[in-house]
Amino acid sequence: MQFVILFLGILLLLFLIIRVKLNTFVSLIATSILVALGLGMNPANIADSIKNGIGSSMGELIIVFGFGAMIGRLVSDSGGSYRIARTLINVFGKKRLQVAIVVASFLIGISLLFEVGLVLVTPIVFAVALEAEVPFLYLGISMAAALSATQGFLPPQPSPTAVATALGANVGEMLLVGIIVAIPCVIVAGPIWTRVIRRFNPDLFVIKKSLPAFGEVKEFALDETPSFGLAVLTSLFPVVFMALATIYQMTVDGGTAPKHPQGLDAVVSMLGNPVIAMVIALLFAIWSMGFHRGRTMKEISATLEDAIKSIAMLLMVIAGGSAFKQVLIDGGVGKAVQELMMHSKFSPILLAWLITVILRVSLGSATVSGMTAAGLVTPLMHTLNADPVMIALAIGAGSLAASHVNDAGFWMFSEYFDLSVKQTFQVWTTLETVISVVGLLMVLLMNTIIN
Repeated sequence: MQFVILFLGILLLLFLIIRVKLNTFVSLIATSILVALGLGMNPANIADSIKNGIGSSMGELIIVFGFGAMIGRLVSDSGGSYRIARTLINVFGKKRLQVAIVVASFLIGISLLFEVGLVLVTPIVFAVALEAEVPFLYLGISMAAALSATQGFLPPQPSPTAVATALGANVGEMLLVGIIVAIPCVIVAGPIWTRVIRRFNPDLFVIKKSLPAFGEVKEFALDETPSFGLAVLTSLFPVVFMALATIYQMTVDGGTAPKHPQGLDAVVSMLGNPVIAMVIALLFAIWSMGFHRGRTMKEISATLEDAIKSIAMLLMVIAGGSAFKQVLIDGGVGKAVQELMMHSKFSPILLAWLITVILRVSLGSATVSGMTAAGLVTPLMHTLNADPVMIALAIGAGSLAASHVNDAGFWMFSEYFDLSVKQTFQVWTTLETVISVVGLLMVLLMNTIIN
């Protein structure tokens, strides 16, 4: 019955957004309440479930998104984005811009949460696309594929690290094998899949001059812009802190962050936290793209205010998606999936992937679906002596499949690239599913080679 309610809830949400044209955030909250009632939740607890869902995601994302948008706008308004775009075009040429974006996004994605990576890299992709006069999605799909693959397969990303720990898999081995698995996923779901989508839906690849999330881009003379090094450092300043914290954790702490850090461990943990890293990065951006460029505090403040206005609705939509996800979890959809798959006789790798896919479609959260699947397949893994690294990677692949309206990433991609819900299904949902399927095939291949 839970699956029927879930299906009807998704249909209602799509009807409200697409046919009724109701605001997406309002549609998500209204649907969440109705689905909660349909799942038999105590009416007195529905409001708390919605608040918990919003609070669990917004607590960190408010600063990450807000400060990330401010940094991006400061770099853009000072001409830094133009300098980065012009340099990348000159070095790689228009024909190899996708390669540049894929490599940069993959390296950044290893140490950053997907949401943080998207916030930091999208303005650069946007500027490069404008300057090279190519469609935003021509580069955006490759960027999203690289960031998603690192999120699903590579420690120290939270989900793969948590799954590896739950299954007793070696984190270092998972990282090495995960890179081998992730690279083909990025190539197929990025540049190759872009060509496929472009062939079947060329209307998505019309060259635009602006995106609502970033506003109009100003024209600059190259000699009036910041240096390439300073512009890149400012844009990716949070990456430096998080990358250093990750390297420290893997070399000094043996790959696992201490539960109660003290001394230098505590300082590194603080600086590597996305919230603290973003605060420091914004302060640096205010200097490097503001005072250092001769701008007044009044001008800088105006830029910061414009940045927040541009992402206000984006934050509301993500909050609504988080509320919907929490209602599904509290309403027992996750337990229903467990009961459905408990007695299946698939191979452990296929079973791990399939369970995670069902949970991902049902719950939306990659981390929740991955951790739930890990708990379900652990007994079977031990019984059949399956390789925990391969099981963890299969779960990682499954956690990326079929992202749709109950996943915050769906709405982020939709809002950033100014896509309708239908178009987001055509682009985002398909590229996530391609990563998942290619990832499963690569895990099966690696399992055959290694084991």
